[in-house]
Amino acid sequence: MIDFRYHLVSLIAVFLAVALGIVIGTTQLNGQVLDGLEAQVGTLSEEKDSLEAQTESLTQQLSQGDAYDDAVAPLVVANRLVGSSVLLIVSSDAVSTEILGQTVTLLQAAGAELSGTLRLQPEFTDPQNAPELQEYVTGIGLPAGITLPQTDDTPTLVASLMSQVLMQPAEGDSAPTAASTATVLAGLAALGVVTSDSGDIDSADYALILTGEGFTGEDAEARNQALVALAVSLDSAGSGSVVAGNAVSGLDGGLVAALRADASAATTVSTVDNVDAASGQVAALLALTAERTGQSGNYGVGEDTVPLPPLAP
Repeated sequence: MIDFRYHLVSLIAVFLAVALGIVIGTTQLNGQVLDGLEAQVGTLSEEKDSLEAQTESLTQQLSQGDAYDDAVAPLVVANRLVGSSVLLIVSSDAVSTEILGQTVTLLQAAGAELSGTLRLQPEFTDPQNAPELQEYVTGIGLPAGITLPQTDDTPTLVASLMSQVLMQPAEGDSAPTAASTATVLAGLAALGVVTSDSGDIDSADYALILTGEGFTGEDAEARNQALVALAVSLDSAGSGSVVAGNAVSGLDGGLVAALRADASAATTVSTVDNVDAASGQVAALLALTAERTGQSGNYGVGEDTVPLPPLAP
């Protein structure tokens, strides 16, 4: 008769066999898994090396393209602004010295006369300064012979006064006197809202406004509207104005975006959203020449833009 010990030994043998099978099976499976993982790692490593090579190649192509644009840019704009004067206005501290210098160089290549470089300080767009600014532009800061619009809107009043002393009318009205230009700017400088990079500033045919990153905070819209009012007023008082910034300026909070979103301003003031590239700087200068014939547009790389204005003959 089979006793209990026999049953116990049999059960132990079965469990040992099962355990041994599991160990052997797991070992074989792990080997297959490891082989598969090693193959995947090898494939991913090869793909990584390939992507790095592609990235390096594309970077070299971009660098060559930028170098080409830098070399060709002066040739494209050569002599297109001969006989015209341009006022540079820097509306943001985010505009780099490099971009400003490159823009000035292209203006010179285009044959333009640079009337000066005016910097707008953060206080210029600060709504908290509106009462003091309005008191100045409607009082001691208003030269004889200049009429302001009938409004209590400070940005509109400031923009009107500045445009009348900074821009030379395209036709008809006489140009502002040097004395009125100097007096108004001196007063605004005393209020801490503007500075000059070039000493004396003369009135000009065109205004080129360089801008950078957009505003943030509760007063962002109000600050942008102050600059929109200035750009529109400069355009109306002279032969045209162009606002040029980087890609960020074309996003929410940026001046370029604010102008493009304003139905009225978008039809009068040209905008560029890639002025940090040579092609964008060329677009800005060609936009000035297009403004001469009343053509405004949105240029650059953003949505609903074209790379360049049409080339005048």
